[in-house]
Amino acid sequence: MATTAYMIRHFGVISVGKFSAVFGLIWGFLMGIPLAAGLGGMGSVMNAQALGIGTGIVGLVLMIIIGGVGGFIGGAIMAIVYNLVLGATGGIEMDIEVKP
Repeated sequence: MATTAYMIRHFGVISVGKFSAVFGLIWGFLMGIPLAAGLGGMGSVMNAQALGIGTGIVGLVLMIIIGGVGGFIGGAIMAIVYNLVLGATGGIEMDIEVKP
């Protein structure tokens, strides 16, 4: 099978930020579930079930938002630093195999 060599010289900051934001949203959802359960349980312990459920839902939503925003910012910073390193080292060489 034939392989073709390509060189990565630059990453799009916004593109990497958006890609990382999607992972941040998923992470925020997965981390928000135990947070919501814990906050809901605290409301039940304090005999304020409605307050606990509401606080749990707010906690879940905030974790999703924080994960998305944090993922975007982290991805953008990573792309900026990566572009600086790629500029100093000349890029990353990749061999890509062509499927028949």
